[in-house]
Amino acid sequence: MEVPERVEALRRLMEREGVKAYLVPSTDAHHSEYLPECWKRREWISGFTGSAGDVLITMDKGGLWTDGRYFLQAEEQLKGSGITLFKMGIPDPLKLEDWAAKELKDGEKLGIDPRLISVDSATQLAKTLKQRGVLLEYIEENLIDELWENRPSPSKAPVIVLSDIYSGQSVREKLRRVQEKMQEKLCDAHVIASLDAIAWVFNIRGTDIDFNPLVISYAVITKDAAYLFIDGDKITKELKEVLDGLVEFRPYEDIRSYLKGFEGKVWIDPKTVNKWIALNLRKEVRTHMERSPIQDMKSVKNPTELQGFRDCLVVDGVAMVRYLKWLNEAVPRERVTEISAADKLEEYRRKGEKFVGLSFTTISGYAGHGAIIHYDPTPETDVEIEPRGIYLVDSGGQYLNGTTDITRTLTLGKTTDEQKEMFTRVLKGHIQIAMLRFPAGFSGKQLDAFARKALWDVGKNYNHGTGHGIGHYLNVHEGPMGITPRDIGVPLKAGNILSNEPGYYKAGEYGIRTENLITVVRDDEYSNDEQEFLRFETLTLCPIDLNLVEPSLLTQEERKWLNDYHRTVFKRLSPHLSDEEKEWLKNETRNI
Repeated sequence: MEVPERVEALRRLMEREGVKAYLVPSTDAHHSEYLPECWKRREWISGFTGSAGDVLITMDKGGLWTDGRYFLQAEEQLKGSGITLFKMGIPDPLKLEDWAAKELKDGEKLGIDPRLISVDSATQLAKTLKQRGVLLEYIEENLIDELWENRPSPSKAPVIVLSDIYSGQSVREKLRRVQEKMQEKLCDAHVIASLDAIAWVFNIRGTDIDFNPLVISYAVITKDAAYLFIDGDKITKELKEVLDGLVEFRPYEDIRSYLKGFEGKVWIDPKTVNKWIALNLRKEVRTHMERSPIQDMKSVKNPTELQGFRDCLVVDGVAMVRYLKWLNEAVPRERVTEISAADKLEEYRRKGEKFVGLSFTTISGYAGHGAIIHYDPTPETDVEIEPRGIYLVDSGGQYLNGTTDITRTLTLGKTTDEQKEMFTRVLKGHIQIAMLRFPAGFSGKQLDAFARKALWDVGKNYNHGTGHGIGHYLNVHEGPMGITPRDIGVPLKAGNILSNEPGYYKAGEYGIRTENLITVVRDDEYSNDEQEFLRFETLTLCPIDLNLVEPSLLTQEERKWLNDYHRTVFKRLSPHLSDEEKEWLKNETRNI
């Protein structure tokens, strides 16, 4: 079936269920950003493949709500679907619930699978809809699943045990830390649905989801025990041995019966635990609604994890240098396309020590495709990279000792004065974040404007955050902190690792983004008895294209930062390169 036929089939099921609208979120039962193939329901019903975006189908219309990263992509992929794009994050956007209230009559119902909406979101949506006369109806059997022929089955790949030499902390110690937090809140159990939180606590990884080394599971930690709800086919002898005496294994589906039999007070993270979990708790059960302590624990990297990042970023930096050298030499003399370039970069990464796989689909965008913030080249869109204009590559790798995410914008020939100016203004924002010193207790929301000031000075901006947290051999996007206007205000802490990635995009012409990973450290020079200060340390090691820099736009301090950074890149990477590669890197990291 094509998308319009799928939508019509869904409407027939909606009629059967007595609902006038059906919401298909982009997430799954674990509030994941990236999904296993079997749970890509929003993609199936709409044809839109971006990682963020919710679809609402009524009896005669359809809408997709997504953010600025995907505006251009969504416009292209929704053509002929009958589904309208609604742009989030712009001034006065029409929100999903407002559109629903406009399309539905008083007393009519909007249906949703309760597994696919968090407790917080469900509460807010139900309240907002009720104020507009619309009722929220939970339909346990997912209507998309009923229609989806030849739907992929969940993975049965075995669980990977992550050694303590990489994690830096044992499962026993992590469980103790969680249980101490539970005790402070007088909780008898903590239900965990977030897959990266489960992976972190139990020192496990998997291959259930492309790019994210996660295992489909639920977990419950009590005052004196821990339960892992997981497909039994995935449990290995090694896993049993490592977790013996610490964890009891139960089938994935048994989470329902466990919840129905639970007594006491349970800690639920209302932003990551789905409404279905809450609906299966008995009415007498008391709940403590607060962000899971695991989110904060795993966001503060321990010394072993931090060293792992530093080590893998050397390996990743070597791969990037070899790739950039190859690209500069190959484009003028042979046919290189967006896809073949991305494949070549993966080839270089795969040779790196402790490499496991990519951390996301490589964004390889030449010219106008670079302006599509999360562009994913396909055989239909693939174009040749020419020795002129701008090419943007955003990529990353999963390593046993860390996760990487880096963006470089390159010129392979002639560029315009405008392109050099915008590249330099983006670079100025990047450097301002990298050099920033700020009081402890500040969140990324309070820092975000520093990255945008040079663009605002000429009436420009970008429609994405400046930085996201990143996991340790885990999700490439990790909370709870970030550097973004939409941040929830979580203070940055020493040990956090984030991206620093301002950008600028001119639709149909070019895209610019410069991204490094940074870690928060204590600023010993500025800290005093009255106030502790923090700063960022840049971890990523890779040259920034000096051919796109307009030096006159940089302050003396910014120029010094760039020269110092390039000096560090050469010093750290050159011992791992051939003489020819060293010479190339030496030129790319020259002083300006």
